[in-house]
Amino acid sequence: MRLKNKIALVTGAGSGFGKGIAIGFANEGAKVALVDINFKSVDLVAKEIGKNVLAISGDVSKDLDVESMINNTIKKWGKIDILVNNAGTTHRNKPMTEVSEKEFDNIFGVNVKSIFLTAKYTVPLMKEAENGVILNIASTGGVRPRPGLVWYNTSKGAVVTATKAMAIELASFKIRVNAINPVAGETGMLHLFMGEDTPEKRSEFVSSIPKGRLSTPEDIANSAIFLCSDDSDMITGVCLEVDGGRCI
Repeated sequence: MRLKNKIALVTGAGSGFGKGIAIGFANEGAKVALVDINFKSVDLVAKEIGKNVLAISGDVSKDLDVESMINNTIKKWGKIDILVNNAGTTHRNKPMTEVSEKEFDNIFGVNVKSIFLTAKYTVPLMKEAENGVILNIASTGGVRPRPGLVWYNTSKGAVVTATKAMAIELASFKIRVNAINPVAGETGMLHLFMGEDTPEKRSEFVSSIPKGRLSTPEDIANSAIFLCSDDSDMITGVCLEVDGGRCI
């Protein structure tokens, strides 16, 4: 039980990597606040976990929603030991000049602004406690971009930089900040990354991964558990590539 009695908040927990992380944390003994813009999906995950869980609906790009999700977690359990900024979105694979301003603003709101907002409310609590772990879910696209995903890649590059900058600023307060860079996986955004979900496109994607397969929520959860547990107490500012060798 590597996370026994820890209080964790996971955004984007209604599906994909966030769901995998939430279930993995619960299995390791954590009490988990699950946040998603789609309450129905996150409520189903909460029911699947069964106990020591709180389902919260919220838009991570909105200040009042983030304040509310933090306050609800504190009201329920009194603290937040672990924050996982997993919620993310993308634009469909297409030339950079065809991405609309609305799409661009949404990508940066969900992928980047959300980290600013969650830090605004959780970092003061972690400083007071002199303890805390923040895990940001970035992407291999932030360090080895693909064509057709320019603004998504840019947003994830910002997450990588934010992770390192946060880590160095918060280290003296005993707050660790790390990131995971997953390769494309079987999530709801896969068809957007590919542009279209066809056997040919899947084969093209998989061929770029030396390991020979896409990532799974369990792959990301296993790494998240390690980075958020005391086993990694000396690790901060790391952006761990969980990518089957793609970034080599």
